[in-house]
Amino acid sequence: MPPIRSFAIVGVVLLAAVAGCDRPVERPGEPVASASFSHDIRADQSGYYQPLTPVRSGDWTLSHLFIGQDVAFVAWEGGERIGGLAPVTLEFEDRDGTRVRVVPARYTVTDSRVSFAGRSPELGEVAFDGRLDPEALATARRNLGDQGAVVTGTLKIGGRTISGVRFRWWAGD
Repeated sequence: MPPIRSFAIVGVVLLAAVAGCDRPVERPGEPVASASFSHDIRADQSGYYQPLTPVRSGDWTLSHLFIGQDVAFVAWEGGERIGGLAPVTLEFEDRDGTRVRVVPARYTVTDSRVSFAGRSPELGEVAFDGRLDPEALATARRNLGDQGAVVTGTLKIGGRTISGVRFRWWAGD
């Protein structure tokens, strides 16, 4: 093989190896940043969203939907994973008080939509697809919490689908 051709092949191999260094490190049980995670948020949606009425599946009750601040979305989409924290999570509690936080395998969050899918050993596949009402959210935030629904959607837990799940916004403790 001519020397120039050898250098070209070695250069391509090295370039490919270096390009692979920027990819997030995959950790067991945690998703890796990809196009499966996206957000396009102009207004602050951060906070806890609590169901207006109890939402149950078997022994589990939905505690809340959490949406973080923009910086949390940017970090997650860049591949950062810190403990069980994620910019969007669903948390459930069983009859004994045990809590399970479901982190996303995918999400899309915009000013008017929240779509989430994840999995936990206790609950299996969990998904939520909901419409966020920006005006109702703005009112709730001005009032430091309001009893009206700001997110309405469909929750899937394992093989069960629960339609008409409504959440109110709560700033948290």
